[in-house]
Amino acid sequence: MNYEPFITCAVTGSGETADKHPGLPITPKQIAAAAIEAADAGAAIAHIHVRDPETGKGARDPKLYREVVERIRDSGKDVIINLTAGMGGDIVFGPGETPLPLNPEGTDMVGPLERLIHVEELLPEICTIDCGTMNFAAGDYVMTNTPGMLRAMAQRVQELGVRPELEVFDTGHLVFVKQLIKEGLLDDPVMIQLCMGIPYGAPDDPLTTMAMVHRMPAGAIFSGFSIGRMQLPYVAMAALAGGNVRVGLEDNLYLGRGQLASNGDLVSRARQILEGMGARLLGPAEVREKLKLTKRWA
Repeated sequence: MNYEPFITCAVTGSGETADKHPGLPITPKQIAAAAIEAADAGAAIAHIHVRDPETGKGARDPKLYREVVERIRDSGKDVIINLTAGMGGDIVFGPGETPLPLNPEGTDMVGPLERLIHVEELLPEICTIDCGTMNFAAGDYVMTNTPGMLRAMAQRVQELGVRPELEVFDTGHLVFVKQLIKEGLLDDPVMIQLCMGIPYGAPDDPLTTMAMVHRMPAGAIFSGFSIGRMQLPYVAMAALAGGNVRVGLEDNLYLGRGQLASNGDLVSRARQILEGMGARLLGPAEVREKLKLTKRWA
């Protein structure tokens, strides 16, 4: 068990959840406030997507990221900023016997360096890299991250001095992480996020979790999470497996049956679970030291 875990709060995500929760953070002001709320509750890291303020749909406009990041930094609240670089890798095929042309509704495919523009401009301490291509949930949507794209992203993030959080959805993704290490594209300590229970990746049961953990690169620091009603139970599972934890409205909207949550609620509940297991949460300064992060703002 990890008796000194840290909590990441994924505050909003990019999924079709804006109409399911009236309190979901959508505007940059709301997203920044949610990150600060999560930090107040005990999260050391805030994982941040942005959304179109008018439609609530996931976005990748660098101006939106800039406003969120500047609001957090100007607040004086100490929280590690983790920006997604997962947007811009979305393909939705046409239906049935006509997969081409691609469905423009939902397709957003750009080059690997364009996906990192906001990271290059804002230099967060962490950014995510999704480590593989996967059939993602229902329909004809494919999360697309080719080996060439991932190598280009890993190299650029390394040049920027930003710590990549490697999002791993299945065992093959861990194989590719090891390949990136072999090629010298990842610096120590390697940081991995096990993204469990997401159709159609690795299921979130204990046996699969431990299989993933046993395939970790030597010396890797990992977190794990599941989605929906398994988010909070998985807090205990991740810690028992030796990892850190992630909660937040990106992955789950509820604190209990029929009870909508805030990000602060979910972090507080995760903290309660972990402290009930005898764990001591690490704060931002301790996590920076553990992960060898570079903080570029006062």
